Amino acid sequence: MRIMAKNRTMVGETLQFLWKRKAWWLIPTIVVLILVSALIIASQSSTLSAFIYALF
Repeated sequence: MRIMAKNRTMVGETLQFLWKRKAWWLIPTIVVLILVSALIIASQSSTLSAFIYALF
């Protein structure tokens, strides 16, 4: 649970940094990185890999 609390703090600090610095251009970059990482994790699964490979 401590690791999850640290991650939540890191996400909160990142959002606070983006909000204060008005770095709105970083938000789409972060979203794309999260989506790509989710796609990589999903492609590790044998059941989903056939559908992901069909997309490309």
